[in-house]
Amino acid sequence: MLLDSDLVLSALRALTPILLAALGGALCERAGVFNIGLEGMMLMGCFTAVATSWFTGSPWLGVLAAALAAGAYSLVLAVGAVTMKGDAVVLGVAMNLLAVGLTGFLLRTVFGVQGTFDDPGLAGLSEVAGFSPLAWLSWAAVALTAVLLSRHAWGLRLRGVGEAPESAATLGVSPTKYKYGAVLASGVLCGLAGAQLSLGNVTLFSENMTAGRGWIAVVAVMLGRALPWGVLLAALLFGLAEAAGFRLQGIGLPQQATDAAPYLATLIALFLTTAKRRRTTGATT
Repeated sequence: MLLDSDLVLSALRALTPILLAALGGALCERAGVFNIGLEGMMLMGCFTAVATSWFTGSPWLGVLAAALAAGAYSLVLAVGAVTMKGDAVVLGVAMNLLAVGLTGFLLRTVFGVQGTFDDPGLAGLSEVAGFSPLAWLSWAAVALTAVLLSRHAWGLRLRGVGEAPESAATLGVSPTKYKYGAVLASGVLCGLAGAQLSLGNVTLFSENMTAGRGWIAVVAVMLGRALPWGVLLAALLFGLAEAAGFRLQGIGLPQQATDAAPYLATLIALFLTTAKRRRTTGATT
């Protein structure tokens, strides 16, 4: 049987990195910054979490270091796109490519290995009621972000900055300040996503181990229209696709075919969403 409770539990574990990164992307979207650098920020978080956990023996110090490192890395986007008015898309792509090369270089420099660092002494995250604490945190973050954006003054100002920055500025709200805050928050959330991926889902670091999850998070933001609950549903869709891929692999399908399941779901979801929006636009005109 393909659909059962084990598949749902596997999907809930798989969605955590995507959900955390997508929430960060949603905050940026609401602030008017299109952040496609989620993949690179996640990858920096993956490596930093593993390296810190290995040298300190504490996975929680690894989580903290991952959040700080990815937050610092997000400043590249903040400075480039907000302060210097550069193209956020170009900067995001460059950050993703840089993260792949930089983490691969650090893997060989710090651990003296190439490809994958996997050691029995590497401390991973323990589980609480069957899930990593970061998984519980990600679900709580959805509700917190929803309340923040809809009822808190900071969230309302953030939305105003994204929708009408000039009008917000005339009311004494600094668009630069709020955009920086959104980008930094996205970096921290991506760092947590990377820590979950490398210390929660597995306990190792492999070159380019994010494997497109950051790009899927970008799509989740688009499908969910940067709304926290919509982002959660989109991330759950991709989590189910990834879990189903592993299940199909277990019954004999080639790994290459099952690995493509989340990306196939992404393409189908984008196609259906785009077709629906075009029909809606055509009906209104």
